[in-house]
Amino acid sequence: MFFSKLFLLWPIAVGLMLCCLFSIPCEAKIQHHTFIIQEATYTRLCNNTKNILTVNGLYPGPTISARKGDIVYVKVINRGNKNITMHWHGINQPRDPWSDGPEYITQCPIQPTANYTQRIQFTEEEGTLWWHAHTEYDRATVHGAIVIYPKLGTTFPFHKPHKEFTLILGEWWNKNITDVYQTAVEKGGQFELSDANTINGQPGDFMPCSENDTFKVQVDQGKMYLLRVINAAMENEFLFAVSGHNVRLVGTDASYTKPYVNEFIMIAPGQTMDLLLSANQFQNSSSPFRYYIVTKLYFDGYSAAPRDANMTVAILEYKTNHSAPATRPVLTSLPYSNDTKASSVFTSGLRSLASSDHPATVPQTVDVKMYIIITADEQLCPNKSCAGPRGKRFAASMNNASFQTLKPKIDVLDAYYNSIAGVYTTDFPDQPPLFYNFTDPNIPEQLYIVEKSTKVKVLEYNTTVEIVFQGTSLLTGYVNHPVHLHGHSFYVIGSGFGNFNNTTDPMSYNLVDPPRQNTLGVPKSGWAAIRFRAANPGVWYLHCHYEEHTIWGMDVVFITKNGNSPEAKILPPPADKPPC
Repeated sequence: MFFSKLFLLWPIAVGLMLCCLFSIPCEAKIQHHTFIIQEATYTRLCNNTKNILTVNGLYPGPTISARKGDIVYVKVINRGNKNITMHWHGINQPRDPWSDGPEYITQCPIQPTANYTQRIQFTEEEGTLWWHAHTEYDRATVHGAIVIYPKLGTTFPFHKPHKEFTLILGEWWNKNITDVYQTAVEKGGQFELSDANTINGQPGDFMPCSENDTFKVQVDQGKMYLLRVINAAMENEFLFAVSGHNVRLVGTDASYTKPYVNEFIMIAPGQTMDLLLSANQFQNSSSPFRYYIVTKLYFDGYSAAPRDANMTVAILEYKTNHSAPATRPVLTSLPYSNDTKASSVFTSGLRSLASSDHPATVPQTVDVKMYIIITADEQLCPNKSCAGPRGKRFAASMNNASFQTLKPKIDVLDAYYNSIAGVYTTDFPDQPPLFYNFTDPNIPEQLYIVEKSTKVKVLEYNTTVEIVFQGTSLLTGYVNHPVHLHGHSFYVIGSGFGNFNNTTDPMSYNLVDPPRQNTLGVPKSGWAAIRFRAANPGVWYLHCHYEEHTIWGMDVVFITKNGNSPEAKILPPPADKPPC
């Protein structure tokens, strides 16, 4: 009897030990999930059938649902035919970069037949995030939603919706994704465009042979619904709307916002937005009861850097008490795809909720100021044999440093944690090595050439950081760049067009209620400023969320040093971390 009681108490004891070891609130719930990386057969666009890489055979993959304060362990088992890593996008992962996921930055990949258990801590996040592969071009099909509800005893800062729907915006290639990646990398040119854009993996009514599988959202007249919108696309920013309805934005990147009513949203790759929708249109049997949910390309960039412009739709359908014919849904109009003003006006309306329960803790003073120029560049190619401009290879950079890892030898985190020399240098500059008119459309060609580097930026623990990202007109850099920072959320305190003016532009900063995000769009030929506190010791990746730009080198690593107390130091590495 004694031993049977002891056996029943064992899970409680283990939970208490975990709470003490990882400084977890002991009311936190611990979940366990298994993600099996495997090939699965999918058909899209008129019998274009192929094997794609998936999690648990699903495209998009399974949703992780948790509450703020919970801990989720995900055992990733690789039954695919290639290396893989998994990233929990927007999760700060306090003190635990070992579970963050970017390949050769915080871990070596999980090799076929191997597995790795990653720990996800939901400490500050509340709302919608997502997970995705962080190797090569694999996140095109290996991705899914993360939904974080308020912790027990609390609730949404808005009226509880009747129901919620997750809408993941993505892309479909008829070709094998690995072939798309390898061809572009080997030839040094641009990546091949996708064949369709998708909502929850479906191209929608307007694409060939897709009408029968269009994703549907069913609603009841007079009720309120929460739409969780995720842009998982590799290259596309999107304008998104629900025909016949306004939407009320209440959150972005798992942080609440002041309610913001608009006819549409503009959402960049990597971003998530929470929208409330009032089902207030269908009135009687003669009213339209079907409305298109529309996703349309937003791209105001350089004409030589095209995007997949195919519009995709889902259907919002009112439940009725009679058998109505399946009529063509109502379709709304959206701003033009290159309407920079409409996009800018929408983005400038975002504000943090900044309430007593969800305060905006914007750093009011700054310890480290950085001015980072983000550009698309070129690398020289032997005998001008590459597929980029003038026979060169496409590259990209931040402050003229085009980042590369030393794969397959060691990842940056292991090198830092174990003090292994020769993997990176700590001389990433706080400002560009050369100043010129960054937004001049006629920049001299000699400024296009960039060299690869392993430069990182080291930050002292608990310093406050301000970064001004400056877009340029170099090559395909002449676009809106979605920049994502791992391990932190930040406040977007300002943005504008043209070259940043260090004297006048800071006067327009919002230091009261700026939006709190993990991914921001740096305007085409413009700038955006963020602030955050470097209070998360570890190795953290900063990169453009256009996948080709990251592959070309538009990324850098931030290393935040340990603080003095035990609670301000990186956790030790897990025993099962993948070897190189």
